[in-house]
Amino acid sequence: MMFRAKIEVGLKPGHSDPEGEMTGQSLRELKHLVRGVKVSKVYEVYFEASSRKEAEKQVDEMCRRLLANPTKDDYRFEIEEAK
Repeated sequence: MMFRAKIEVGLKPGHSDPEGEMTGQSLRELKHLVRGVKVSKVYEVYFEASSRKEAEKQVDEMCRRLLANPTKDDYRFEIEEAK
């Protein structure tokens, strides 16, 4: 079966986010009433798996082994069958 995973990787609380801070500052300079900005990465991955359970296992492994740094990043994902 073909699946699509949407994976979001972002910093854990307490880690500095210089890109988010700079973006927030720039938005405030443009007169937007922004209190804060957090930057995250979103991956859209298409892949084969024998079942939804196997797909979830594969995506979790992708995140743990490559897409997220467990020291500083949190991740979450959604999986659906791809057409």
